[in-house]
Amino acid sequence: MASLTVPNHCVPTLLRTHSLNYPSSQNLPLPSAPSNSQFFGLKLSHSSFSTIPSSSSSLKGSIFAKVTKGSKPPNFTLKDQNGKNVSLSNFKGKPVVVYFYPADETPGCTKQACAFRDSYEKFKKAGAVVVGISGDDAASHKAFASKYKLPFTLLSDEGNKVRKEWGVPGDFFGSLPGRETYVLDKNGVVQLVYSNQFQPEKHIGETLKYFRVFETF
Repeated sequence: MASLTVPNHCVPTLLRTHSLNYPSSQNLPLPSAPSNSQFFGLKLSHSSFSTIPSSSSSLKGSIFAKVTKGSKPPNFTLKDQNGKNVSLSNFKGKPVVVYFYPADETPGCTKQACAFRDSYEKFKKAGAVVVGISGDDAASHKAFASKYKLPFTLLSDEGNKVRKEWGVPGDFFGSLPGRETYVLDKNGVVQLVYSNQFQPEKHIGETLKYFRVFETF
């Protein structure tokens, strides 16, 4: 009987056996972004998102007890856009809207700030104070507030100390500062916590819902 010999190059590659080298699950690289790009509040550099932190990230232990509904958040004293010290305790006896945002002059943060501006009279009618907090310095806040005619206070949390003390969660493995809004009642007790990184303008609507329980705008 004649034998048939099939050349090796005719065998489908899927039937051949290869040893696959899989990359390590640690420190997987992510695409870098142009140094001048901005993404919903994050000013990216070539080093941003270079690796995915492992579970033993240096962020471990850097976040304090999270502020939740029904709790009283820790007091703070920060500089406003005019360089003056402002404490949370200054607003005792008034409802306070405290919103943490990633950075001045970024698309999402600008939309959010302008939405708070456009609804500011509604907050005033409810007797509420609006306070925005980010890691930008006072000079940056002053320019931001002036450019967009923001009528409320912006506080400089350089080093993100207050953000950490309140336990504001970050996004993208902590590389993007979280966007979170808190409503405190007249007694300083948190009545609402709202977090939404990618729909910044929704923070205003959700916050106003709380005040509509007591008054119709």
